[in-house]
Amino acid sequence: MNPKLIYPRKGNNSKESVYLKSVVKDPNIIVGDFTIYNDFVNDPCNFEKNNVLYHYPLCNQEKLVIGKYCSIACGTKFLFTGGNHTLQSLSTYPFPVFPEEWGLNEWDCAQAWDNHGDIVIGNDVWIGYEAVIMQGVTIGDGAIVGTRALVTKDVSPYAIVGGVPAKVIKTRFDDATIAKLLKMQWWNWSPEKVRDNLSKIMSGQL
Repeated sequence: MNPKLIYPRKGNNSKESVYLKSVVKDPNIIVGDFTIYNDFVNDPCNFEKNNVLYHYPLCNQEKLVIGKYCSIACGTKFLFTGGNHTLQSLSTYPFPVFPEEWGLNEWDCAQAWDNHGDIVIGNDVWIGYEAVIMQGVTIGDGAIVGTRALVTKDVSPYAIVGGVPAKVIKTRFDDATIAKLLKMQWWNWSPEKVRDNLSKIMSGQL
């Protein structure tokens, strides 16, 4: 139980899964303990280069925040403001990105995009293969995002979403159980307490 490890698995394919907190260097990408990213195509250590796209925090002041104990599958993409050309202009062309060419101030670059803010992923969230999460989206604790889903709107805690655009398929538990889980917040327990209660957590014994 060492969240500072890079590779939590041993044996074959041990380099395909990483604890993200140990490999992310960008201070504008904040990741909780034990969150894993698996990639069998590219080096998972290159997550912030290959998976966090159009992310220019110096210009747009945006963050990617991911909670604890999340499972992020291969090819998941987080698309930020830089990929969202403005709809306020008469043209979608990003003139401020090329200030020298058009006689603009380089600090006006933020006007090239409509900024919808941070992407926030809760705790114990499972994001499926090649899902895409758009800027400004918040995904609640315990939610599941289906394979190749395009998430354009907030996802409630413990909801299961899928499709393009993603829609709620069902919730993982009834409302009373969800309320108890959100109050309990087991992901904030010490690793030792989680280990001591693993049999109950894994078998669904609330």
